[in-house]
Amino acid sequence: MYTDNRPTKFYNIGVSYVKADAETRGKFSLSKEGQLALLQEAKERGLGELFVLSTCNRTEITGFAEHPFQLISMLCNHSEGSVEEFARVSYVNKNQDAIEHLFRMGTGLDSQILGDYEIVGQLRQAFKQAKEAGTTNAYLERLLNAVMQASKRVKNETKLSSGTTSVSYAAVQYLIKNMPDYNEKNILVFGLGKMGKHTCQNLAEYTKNRQVSLINRTVEKTDAFVKEHTFIKKAVFEELATEIEQTDVLVVSTGADKPTVTADHITSKKNLLILDLSMPANVSKEVAEMENVTVVNVDELSKITDETLAVRKREVPVAEGIIEEHKEEFNEWLNHRRFTPAINALKQTLMAMQQDEIKFHKKKIANFNEEQAEEITSRFIQKITTQFVKHLKDEKTSVNQSIEVMSRVFGTNIQTVDAEDH
Repeated sequence: MYTDNRPTKFYNIGVSYVKADAETRGKFSLSKEGQLALLQEAKERGLGELFVLSTCNRTEITGFAEHPFQLISMLCNHSEGSVEEFARVSYVNKNQDAIEHLFRMGTGLDSQILGDYEIVGQLRQAFKQAKEAGTTNAYLERLLNAVMQASKRVKNETKLSSGTTSVSYAAVQYLIKNMPDYNEKNILVFGLGKMGKHTCQNLAEYTKNRQVSLINRTVEKTDAFVKEHTFIKKAVFEELATEIEQTDVLVVSTGADKPTVTADHITSKKNLLILDLSMPANVSKEVAEMENVTVVNVDELSKITDETLAVRKREVPVAEGIIEEHKEEFNEWLNHRRFTPAINALKQTLMAMQQDEIKFHKKKIANFNEEQAEEITSRFIQKITTQFVKHLKDEKTSVNQSIEVMSRVFGTNIQTVDAEDH
């Protein structure tokens, strides 16, 4: 992409669990509306080729810009985070580093829990959203396809995702390890997104507790889920405070922009364990400060490991090998895409020379065989362009210098492009 003839670079900027705690990540978290507003601003600013990803573990923008600050400023514009906070906990990946980051993230190597593949669906959805908003291009689409292919192979050919390890799984494991008589406790799941559904399913699989209630704003969704999972009781959203008063364990997976559980909802003095799986946190600070309440967030839950992680770690080199294969394929496509316009321009120049010479010899030579001359010279053109392609593909070749020489020798008007410019 070119803006006022200034070349852009490929960037990936963001914050993640690596440097930012749950509270800080919450400040940079973007709602669906916030993401769409950011994509719209990008189009208006001429930075129209990017996508944005916001999950409980990370928020990041991937795309093209003259300078990463253009992307950083948009993230801060549409979130609660400041540029100063971003500078302390962020990462900025450029060109090949950005490509590598996407591959590692999409294959579960960069997940907070190694091998957690929930990010794959989130990546796919983020790109789909950007495509519908009109902020993607062939480069991004090809790269995301390569990442998805690598992800599929890692999942099928390695044990990187062996066993069940996710935040919703970790929540249930935390309950099992830290609460005596957990099978006898009243459990209330608040929120029926993907995390809430997985929590209910994990409770059914790993516990014998049949005192699980589900509460959600949309009654129809609750009815449909309870109908399929008969061990779960339906609770009414309007009676949230009453339901919380009767429960021992509250799992919050509402995924809202602001707290959905506040001090007003806690009317009892009995001990209450709250597992907040939302990002940003959906349990207010006032609740967390109550003496009878224990709040556990996603960062604490993600520290829970089991023997499956040891198996997964041994699979990392195999996964990295698969990534290298798909990364090389993408870079080969990228390189070919860079010099194809130059080869086409060269071919057009040679064909123009060909036609000039054939016209000249038709006038000079009696019974000139135009068809035969065209066939022979076309073969020469093909051989010349093939040799140039081989030369440009050589890793020792400076593509820009070679194209510049080609332009001078043959008089073609080729605009040189940096190896990793868009």
